[in-house]
Amino acid sequence: MFSKSRINEPGPKAGGESERPKTAEDKARNTMDYSPSSPKAKPAVSVLSSDLTVVGNLKTSGDIQIEGTVEGDIRAHLLTVGETATIRGEIVADDIVVNGRVIGRVRGLKVRLTSSARVEGDIIHKTIAIESGAHFEGSVQRQDDPLATGRAALAAPAAALAAPATKPDTI
Repeated sequence: MFSKSRINEPGPKAGGESERPKTAEDKARNTMDYSPSSPKAKPAVSVLSSDLTVVGNLKTSGDIQIEGTVEGDIRAHLLTVGETATIRGEIVADDIVVNGRVIGRVRGLKVRLTSSARVEGDIIHKTIAIESGAHFEGSVQRQDDPLATGRAALAAPAAALAAPATKPDTI
């Protein structure tokens, strides 16, 4: 009824050279030949929507966009504070863009306050841009590495100043 045709079967090459059987090494080499050509994709930006309230600290090595309310400290690579956002706490990031309200210290390599920003607290930065119309109450301090200084490092000089001075003993 059906017969197997030899037309499509692989056979010896026309040059008389026969194909050798594939070894485990050949199979491993073939699987390694198909490595992805592009690097791993960067994770998507995390977004906290305007109806969300978070009480606690947030920490990510990626990018985050806040539209809601956060009561706590935030650490990220790129932090975008949306126009409807309110943050009560310290924010630390490589890049910070403030469109909304921040109550607390801001530490970043690049800090940008847009015209709709409202910041009540100190800003420690390497570079800063403040657009016309931004509301800012606090001090601005430039540092080469603002991310390296933490609360303990900033509190240490204040604690030394607050220590009571002792009188030298007199005989």
